[in-house]
Amino acid sequence: MQTHLNEDSLALPRGAEAERILRSCVHCGFCNATCPTYQLLGDELDGPRGRIYLIKQVLEGATPGASTREHLDRCLTCRNCETTCPSGVQYHHLLDIGRAVLERQVPRSLEQRALTTGLRALLPHPAAFKVLVRSGERFRPLLPERLKAKLPRQIRPAKARPQPHHARRVLLLEGCVQPGLSPNTNAAAARVLDRLGISVTAVRQAGCCGAVDYHLNAQRAGLERARHNIDAWWPAIEAGAEAIVQTASGCGAFVKDYGHLLAADPRYAAKARRVSELARDLVEVLRGEPLESLGIRADLRLAFHCPCTLQHAQKLGGAVEELLTRLGFQLTAVPDGHLCCGSAGTYSITQPALSRRLRDNKLDALESGRPTLIATANIGCQIHLDGAGRTPVRHWIELVEEALTQPENPPCTAKQS
Repeated sequence: MQTHLNEDSLALPRGAEAERILRSCVHCGFCNATCPTYQLLGDELDGPRGRIYLIKQVLEGATPGASTREHLDRCLTCRNCETTCPSGVQYHHLLDIGRAVLERQVPRSLEQRALTTGLRALLPHPAAFKVLVRSGERFRPLLPERLKAKLPRQIRPAKARPQPHHARRVLLLEGCVQPGLSPNTNAAAARVLDRLGISVTAVRQAGCCGAVDYHLNAQRAGLERARHNIDAWWPAIEAGAEAIVQTASGCGAFVKDYGHLLAADPRYAAKARRVSELARDLVEVLRGEPLESLGIRADLRLAFHCPCTLQHAQKLGGAVEELLTRLGFQLTAVPDGHLCCGSAGTYSITQPALSRRLRDNKLDALESGRPTLIATANIGCQIHLDGAGRTPVRHWIELVEEALTQPENPPCTAKQS
């Protein structure tokens, strides 16, 4: 694609990157065939090719309006288009650049700013968010249906975590909303890892991965959270931690991008690159271990929802399905498994109508094989899908942990704080 970016755009910190990405696009339109919003709305500007063209216009000096931002806001950032693209266009990076420029040029309404500020004030803070969830549980009967749908149907308390006692050590990103919505997920991961001879080292200073801020148009704040986590993890990395494990694929996708996003930061570039190299989704760690030694007794019939951040961002489509099949779970076929469920971070809050349509379509596909349960690998997808009140949705690692036979000599355990 020919480009004529103006001087201001080329002078942006990522101006040269934007020009390179634009020039890599051949405008073939294959991306539209797998874009969830284009399939729903049928508007060229609500597909990747149209959004790329809009960003190109802005960077070449065209004056954007509210409609330009609306088309970009409707993007789920599912990255399905990147999986489809024959030219390897790094669409999500271009979208980040375009959204940042638009945020400066097109002011948002007071209502939009209030919503964004509220989400950023609550979601990245585990303690505050947990209080909010508990308050919601207490007053659930009084809540409108749209708020009830944001609460888990059942919150399973965290089981005790094993004390670290193995030579092999990993770090575990605790996350920001997962401890409040599904506190047993990381505990289950720690217990399974312990049975395989891997201990989890707690790093309480680490916090939100930064994705919430970054994708709510507060990119500087998101990168500051990334730097904070790098500083928190670095002593354990120097001490020999072999991986930084994520049980939420959305967090994993963002941590794996630290190296790219901080490449121009002289203080953090090398460390960020190392952190991204060590970042592993839980399935990447487990699939190389002797799982047969766990003595799994699985008889559940499952449909697996593979989150976009797992299959498109991390290129791990099929990995969890293969692992679950290996352990004896019965997996049903899921038509159009590549399509987004509509969760997409805060998308279900900022774009509720589109999000619900995508959710219902996804549930129809997941339930077509009549599963007992739906399993997934991302807390956002889990709560979003489960909020419809249909087939229960859980994280796959909890189902694996529940199917474990008990060890003859269980290790000393510590209560989850």
